[in-house]
Amino acid sequence: MLIKSILRQYLNNKLSRFISTKPLNVLGIETSCDDTSCSIINSERKLVSECTISQFEVHEPMGGIVPNLALKNHIKNLPKCVKTTLDRANMTMDDIDVVAVTRGPGLASCLSVGVNASKTLAAALNKPLIGVHHMEAHALTVRFTNETPVEFPYLCLLISGGHTLALIVHNVNEYTQLGSTLDESIGEAYDKTARALNIPWNKPDHGSRGGGPGPALELYAQNGDPDKYPFTTPLSDGYQTNKISWSFSGLRTQVSRRIEKVFTSENITAEEKYQMQCDLAASFQKTAIKHLEHKLKLAFKYCNNNNIKLNSLVASGGVASNLAIRSTLNQLAENNQIPLFCPPPRLCTDNGVMIAWAGYERYRLGIVDNYEFDFMPQWPLEDLKDMYQIKQN
Repeated sequence: MLIKSILRQYLNNKLSRFISTKPLNVLGIETSCDDTSCSIINSERKLVSECTISQFEVHEPMGGIVPNLALKNHIKNLPKCVKTTLDRANMTMDDIDVVAVTRGPGLASCLSVGVNASKTLAAALNKPLIGVHHMEAHALTVRFTNETPVEFPYLCLLISGGHTLALIVHNVNEYTQLGSTLDESIGEAYDKTARALNIPWNKPDHGSRGGGPGPALELYAQNGDPDKYPFTTPLSDGYQTNKISWSFSGLRTQVSRRIEKVFTSENITAEEKYQMQCDLAASFQKTAIKHLEHKLKLAFKYCNNNNIKLNSLVASGGVASNLAIRSTLNQLAENNQIPLFCPPPRLCTDNGVMIAWAGYERYRLGIVDNYEFDFMPQWPLEDLKDMYQIKQN
């Protein structure tokens, strides 16, 4: 009788778990660059809570991200960030079903903080652990933020401080890279051009968009004449014309040379200097967007030639919060008779929400990591398919 009672109780517990309607809670942890960010989302596509601790005040005086300072502040901020996220959700770690963390790519020292903390947390509490590819998280964010999940396949433009990528998103864990940058990313070009123009950093506003030199340049460009200083569009002639690849270093060099010419006079007023900054910012942005658009048209052409029926165009990554870029991409999507989807601007920049969601997307397909995995500062997105095998139903 005792054995039957124990067996009955065991089966009842298993059955109750199976039929439970309680949503699955995922804790996401992001420390790939400068901001420390955590979030809890659930399997009903609900954002339960989040916390982001910016390092703006630390890096702005330095003119850019300093890895050692970022490391130091992640170590300081992550425990507080996790606790705040749990407190805002009125939860403890007992309520968390899965832990997801950015595994890479990113700054090695920064990645190590999140990965080591997450491995320890998950192992100690016997929670499933998911190591998330940072760019996959960006690519999948719209499937969480859009009112109805965006359907596969779609063309995705990932534009950030570290990447400029055109991808076909076939499914979770399955991507085809169509093109990338030959030198620096569009986000890096924005940041360096803003610094060359001595534009003060834009303070972060997590209700709308992130801060930094790139968003600051966008604001200056809104007050400038985009036709004042004509710049040559990169890779617009020669053998690279019809290749899906970008190059922004040459454009930035053009802007730097123009800066040297227009700011030589010592007699210009503050108002005149400001207008020159705005005009140069606008002219740079117009050319950068034209370059982005030209190569993205080639990506659409590739998909059409290979009979790949796209359901949408998706733009994500920090630079995707740029309104001028969104406007151009929206027109491009309309021309190809598909919708454009972008995350809200505040979720275009690095955040724990996208890590938690990507973790859930992978977990529901049976992809779980062991507690011994290491962080990966360099990690091509296409490698995911070979690293992880999804069980077919």
